[in-house]
Amino acid sequence: MNNGTDSFFSLDRWPSAGSFGFNTDILATNPINLSVVIGVLIFFGKGVLSDLLDNRKQRILNTIQNSENLRGAAVNQLEKARARLRKVEIEADQYRVNEYSAIKREKLELINSIYTTLEQEENKNNETLRFEQERAINQVQQWVLEQALQGALGILNRCLNIELHLRTISVNIGILGAMKEITD
Repeated sequence: MNNGTDSFFSLDRWPSAGSFGFNTDILATNPINLSVVIGVLIFFGKGVLSDLLDNRKQRILNTIQNSENLRGAAVNQLEKARARLRKVEIEADQYRVNEYSAIKREKLELINSIYTTLEQEENKNNETLRFEQERAINQVQQWVLEQALQGALGILNRCLNIELHLRTISVNIGILGAMKEITD
C-alpha cells in the first residue's frame, strides 16, 4: 500500500505533459475517474435529477390532491347517503304509524261491522221466533176453535131434534118477514 500511495504522490512516475498514455495504476487513476464522473454527473445530472424530482413531487402532489378530492366526494356522498337514510327512516316511521292507524281503524270498522251483522242476525232470529210463536199461537187457537165448534155441533146435534129444528126455522122466517115489512 505504501507503494501505491508513493506512486500517486511521487512526481517521477507521472508522465510528462507532452506525452499521452494510459495509466494502469488503479489506485492512482480510480479516485480521479470517480471525481470526474461525479463532477460530470453533478454538473449535467443536476438538471435532470431536479426535473425528475420536480416531476415526482408534482405527481405526489397531484395524487394527494386527487385523494383529497376523492375523499371530499366520498364525504359528500356519505352525507347524502346519511340524509337519505334519515329521510327513509322518517318515512318508514310515518308509514309504520299510518299503517298502525289504518290497522286500528280497519279493526274498529270490522268490529263495528260484525256487531251490526250480529244485531241484524239477532233481529232476524227474534223476528223469526216471533213469527213462529204467532203461527204456533194461531194454530193452537184454530185447533181450540175447531175443537170448540165440533163440541158445540156435537152438543147441538144431540140436543136438537127435528121438531125443534122446524120450530127454529119457522121463528127465523117470521123474524125475516117482520124485518121485510119494516124496511118496505
